[in-house]
Amino acid sequence: MDKNTPITATAAWLDADEDHSPPPPDRPLRPGFTTGTAATAAALAALRLLAGEERPETVRVKLPGCGHLDVPVAGGRRLGPDEAEATVVKDAGDDPDVTNGAIIGVRLRRLPGGGLTITGGRGVGRVTKPGLALPPGEWAINPGPRAMLKDNLASFSGSVEIFVEKGEELAARTLNPRLGIVGGLSILGTTGIVKPCSHEAYLATIDTALSLARALGFREVVLTTGRQSEKLARCGRPSLGEEAFVQIADFFGDSLKKAAEAGFEKISLAVFFGKAVKQAAGLANTHAQCGDQDPALLAGWLAGAAPPEVLAGLTGVLTARAALEILKEAGLARPAAEVLAARVLEKARLWAGPGPRLELTIFDYDGDLLAST
Repeated sequence: MDKNTPITATAAWLDADEDHSPPPPDRPLRPGFTTGTAATAAALAALRLLAGEERPETVRVKLPGCGHLDVPVAGGRRLGPDEAEATVVKDAGDDPDVTNGAIIGVRLRRLPGGGLTITGGRGVGRVTKPGLALPPGEWAINPGPRAMLKDNLASFSGSVEIFVEKGEELAARTLNPRLGIVGGLSILGTTGIVKPCSHEAYLATIDTALSLARALGFREVVLTTGRQSEKLARCGRPSLGEEAFVQIADFFGDSLKKAAEAGFEKISLAVFFGKAVKQAAGLANTHAQCGDQDPALLAGWLAGAAPPEVLAGLTGVLTARAALEILKEAGLARPAAEVLAARVLEKARLWAGPGPRLELTIFDYDGDLLAST
């Protein structure tokens, strides 16, 4: 991983063990803005207050690269001749982000001597583990927002203190605790804009988790598709540190490729039966919008290993869950899962390449072990 790997993504980590995501809306998804943009907007509003102006209704933020964004200002006050603060309500658009609606503020202090100092305050986390974009001990304010603040406050000399109301409470719903970011949220953003349901954000989080695991010296990583599959996998590997378990959601292909590129000697997968069916079909992304659980495929894979009446039953159902019930009634759940596991590992090898050792565990919907290779 390179030094541009973000501290963490703040998007709500959906439990992707099963496809519970709602169907796409019948309108274009509305973009939002990042926590870094919110902090920059609050800083610009505070700067206006320091200049003796009334609190502005909106401020125009210069985005990285090019373009501008007008951001509403929620509150602000002058605290003294050289100090002011302002707040912005984070708007994530239609992205499922736990920071949506969070109050992000900045306290500006004008100081002599030139230069800009950027620090965190209440509700902003600190880095405590190696392998991230910032060293342990630093405030969890990504390089992107730091650069955006300096660009927008080029004429200001002093300190910028970012704070997030209820930031520590919100951070508990992100991967920050797992990644060793304590005390609050991360301030993020590379483009300044949040793209709804951004694949980039999920993959950045996976990248960060893999980078952390490697920095901590783990030679093995366990990729799970959600909270429940991780819980089961960790029960089977109690001696393996929690940082070695990475939730990959639906990103089967990309996650294997990233884990192999990170240099892990062993990559283990822990999934439920339905996700295994999709992975065995060769889907790089196992989300419902990218492909269905197709029991007819499963019937084809089991040809010769199950009676004709069982195979016929599999082709007549709509979900992998229903197919598994048929296999259980026929006493074939475990043999079928072993066939499935072999196909999953065959597809996994296409993305992981020849280097790492691959292992797979498949669970049923009650959490019982079906297959382990």
